[in-house]
Amino acid sequence: VNIIGKDDVETDVAVDCTRLRPNEEYLSHKEMDALTRDTVVFARAKPEDKLEIVKSLQRQGFVTAMTGDGVNDAPALNQADIGVAMGIQGTEVAKGASDMILTDDNFTSIVAAVEKGRAIYAGIQKFVAFIMSVHIAEVIQIAFCIIVGMPVMRTPLQILFLILVTDLPPSIALGMEPGESTILQDKPRPKTEPVVLHFMWVSMVLNGLILSSIIIVVYICALLLECDGAFLQKDIESLANANEHIMSARTVAFISLVWSENVRSYTSRSFNKPVWRNIFGNKDMQKAIVLAQLALYCAVLIPYFSDMILGLDGTIIGWEGWVMALAGPFACVILCEVCKFITAWQMRRYQRHLARQQPEAMKEDPKSGDSIEQKTSFINNSNQNCQA
Repeated sequence: VNIIGKDDVETDVAVDCTRLRPNEEYLSHKEMDALTRDTVVFARAKPEDKLEIVKSLQRQGFVTAMTGDGVNDAPALNQADIGVAMGIQGTEVAKGASDMILTDDNFTSIVAAVEKGRAIYAGIQKFVAFIMSVHIAEVIQIAFCIIVGMPVMRTPLQILFLILVTDLPPSIALGMEPGESTILQDKPRPKTEPVVLHFMWVSMVLNGLILSSIIIVVYICALLLECDGAFLQKDIESLANANEHIMSARTVAFISLVWSENVRSYTSRSFNKPVWRNIFGNKDMQKAIVLAQLALYCAVLIPYFSDMILGLDGTIIGWEGWVMALAGPFACVILCEVCKFITAWQMRRYQRHLARQQPEAMKEDPKSGDSIEQKTSFINNSNQNCQA
């Protein structure tokens, strides 16, 4: 952590807290904010000084963190957005007023906690984006079949099986995704930022449309193959064993969909990075895909359970059906990766937008070229250090 840079003039960046209260009365809000905006180190701070500094930083739009270990730090710890108490040397009063306790009293643990928190938040976003795109695709596929007049692609029980058994494990694994190596380089998020951002909506819709289009094409090809060139409901009904033909086509589409969604689980690990980047970095994802694949083959190959309950049968589609189903994941991974170019561009725009929205004090320091948000203000009180 850079407290005072090599080119900084100490008298410009470090001040005695008596300047906050020149006549035993605190400066006005405007004067106080102007002082705290540019000051890096405050010396000989009283408990009430720490509280006023935290309030001043919050008025300027900063998300303020405060560390402390003593009873006198409690008011500022409680006022700060994030109060951090020392777990070893900290008093019980300080711990009770804080939001977080450092069990090892190590300042670098705060950085690790920030990184972990960002990784968890990003995992939630990936989980939501994946599961929403899957549901968008389901709606589009069923609606398309009804509008065109084709046999409905899936029965309600098949949809339920997909959601609970084959889709849920990969989506949970996405929520446990390790943080990306550049996650600490992202700009701080505004307090009012929604979980689902604009670029995520674009990604969800595009991925839903891609998945739907691919599976619909696979389903139509399967109907044409199994139903003697017919794909509309009215034409298929005139065929002998029409229900068996429809079951075969549904099985091909079902297998292709599960394979495609499993492939998309890997592409969804990042909104802007290629799928092959650290592809096996999430061990939970490997377990989830194995579980989803086992569930798929149970659904299409176990007698009675597959044909009598789920209405699927992988034994009657032949090698042509399995090869046709394999086209889905290959097309899906290529098109979804292409869409990442759009998402990556939107993410860069969003990061620039966040940079413009930051308070002036968090933008680039003209002296050092560093971002002020990487610096930490320390309030010194005798031998006890705390930060705001």
